[in-house]
This record gives sequence, structure tokens and C-alpha cells, in this order.
Amino acid sequence: MDNWTLPTDEITLIFSLFFDDTLISCQVINTSRGDSDFRKTIIAKTGSGNKWVIKLADNDFTFSDKIKVWQRTVSEYLALGYYCPKIICDKTGGFPVVEYNGHKCVAYAEEYSLYDSIEDRRTGESDRVEPISDSIKNDIWSMTAKVAAKRFDYTEYPSAYCLFEKFCPSDKYDEVLENALNWKECADTLPKEFSGQVQRIWRLWTDNRDALEKVYKKLPTSVFQADLNPTNILVDKDGRFVGIYDFNLCGKDVFLNYLMRENYDDFEAELKSICSALKISSEYYHFSDIEKDTALMLYRCLKPLWYTRVERLKKLKGNNAAIEAFLDQTEYYLTANIDFKAYME
Repeated sequence: MDNWTLPTDEITLIFSLFFDDTLISCQVINTSRGDSDFRKTIIAKTGSGNKWVIKLADNDFTFSDKIKVWQRTVSEYLALGYYCPKIICDKTGGFPVVEYNGHKCVAYAEEYSLYDSIEDRRTGESDRVEPISDSIKNDIWSMTAKVAAKRFDYTEYPSAYCLFEKFCPSDKYDEVLENALNWKECADTLPKEFSGQVQRIWRLWTDNRDALEKVYKKLPTSVFQADLNPTNILVDKDGRFVGIYDFNLCGKDVFLNYLMRENYDDFEAELKSICSALKISSEYYHFSDIEKDTALMLYRCLKPLWYTRVERLKKLKGNNAAIEAFLDQTEYYLTANIDFKAYME
């Protein structure tokens, strides 16, 4: 980006809470997700030539104690040998609440990344994002397995991938249940000839979820970054994986839940990706018997009624043959005896 501008008085004041250097220009990036999730990222350039990042948030999942957890998690990833820009407190050692654009925002600073994200590495004039290579995927799962093996337990705040609990106070359901309810709402509008199968699929899903809930809290946990996507995965000039940033969805999670949630595609590609991630992870992480026994239940809870399936089902309306095939596929993956254990040894 080249859209550097002179800083406003508001931004200059906020910057001065963290740094003594002179702010000469900045970029403001809007990362908000609606009125209830106001977020801005400020890239600051100083008179000494340094760059810093200041992040502002007005939502119900960003507050001082949470940011301290993100800060600790960054340090743990660094200790494992992975690059992450450090999160920086203000001059008093805290994370202040500031006024910005009519919002009361919690503010924190970060080091400016030494590396680009995969998304930032554009190719040619097409502006196409480079895909994540198999080599980088392997490195990512090696990293994540090492984090899981540490069994970090310094927080009870859940990651954004939490299951059977809400991430934000404003959430009505956890995301998995919300997606499933959206699937059911959409499926109930299909022609009557599909109602029997829709009810059967819904019963399979709810029975499986109920069974999973009884054992889920027994599964091992750690604290993860919880947002592995091309905008947050960092690579060097040769395209090699070096680390990650953006820890604002970070928190405690069940490793299997995190692993499966970070893999999504069409059914067959998704399943192949999950099995690959399990196999790579097993080189650095010992899967317990309860994890091996629960993997299939967790997969059935997370994947067949995921939001991508809801969007697909909506697009098939009016094509009864395609709907029938899609529902058959959904029911198959809710009942198939997938041997995840073979990849967890």
C-alpha cells in the first residue's frame, strides 16, 4: 500500500501513549466486521525511519486481560522458534482505552512485521494471492502440533473456534451450532420430497453432538493463535514459512477441534487435508486414546453441516437432482466409518 497520509490529532495522541518518536505519516486500515465489531489498524511511520502498528478495537471480545493472553501466546510461539511480531504495552505497561472516530477503543501496539504474509506476496499483474504450498502446510501443522504438545493452560478464554461455549458475550450460540441451525433452516425450505432425509440428517447430527458433548471437556487443550489463513501466515523472500501474526482470535482450545476447523474445502479434499494434518501432527504430538476415539464424532459435528455446506445448499435450490446428490453426500459423511486413528499413531 502507498496511501500514506498525515496523521490526525487523534492518531498522534494515541501514538504518543506508546512511543516517544515523532509520527510523520500513517496508513489506516479498516478491519471492522459491522457496527458491533469496530476495528482499525494504524501503520505508523516515524521520523527515525521506524514503523509500528497500533490496533484499536471496540467490540466485546477485545479487552486488556485478553490482550495479555495474546501477548503471552506470542512469546510462547517465539520460544518455539517461530517469528511473531511482539505485542507492546503503552508507556504505563497497560492497554489504554482511547477515543477514536466516536468509539471508545482499547489500544495496543505491535512490532511491524519483518516478513510479508502469503496474501501480500502478489504475483504479476493479476494480483492473485499465492496459494499455500504443501510444504508450508506441513510446516504449519508441525508448528501447531508443537504448540498442542505444550498443553498451555494459562487462560480459560476460549479461542474463536470454541465448541459448546460462546466466544463473545453477544453470541447466541457457538459457531458450530449456529451453522447447523442455519443448515436446518435452509433444508426445511426444500421440496417436501426431501423432508424425510432432512429430518434423518438432523437427527444424526444432533445425536452425535449430544454424544460428543459428554466427552468433549476431557479432551486435551492448549492455547492457539486460531486464525491460520493467507493473511496471517508469514513467509521469507524465498517463500518459506517463518511464522504468523494476528492473535486477536487466540485462546484455549481442544487441539482436534482446532485442527479440523483450520481445514475446509469440498468433502473429499477437506477429508484428505484433515488426514494429512493428523499424520504430520503425530510426528510432534502424541494423540491420546480419548482423542483417537473422539476424532470421528468431532468430525461429524464440525463438518457435514458447516457454513460452506449451507451456502452450497442454497445455490442448489431448483435443481432437485443436485439437491438429492448433496443430501446423500451429507448423510454419507455423517455415517461413514472414517479411520482417523490410522493417521494418529
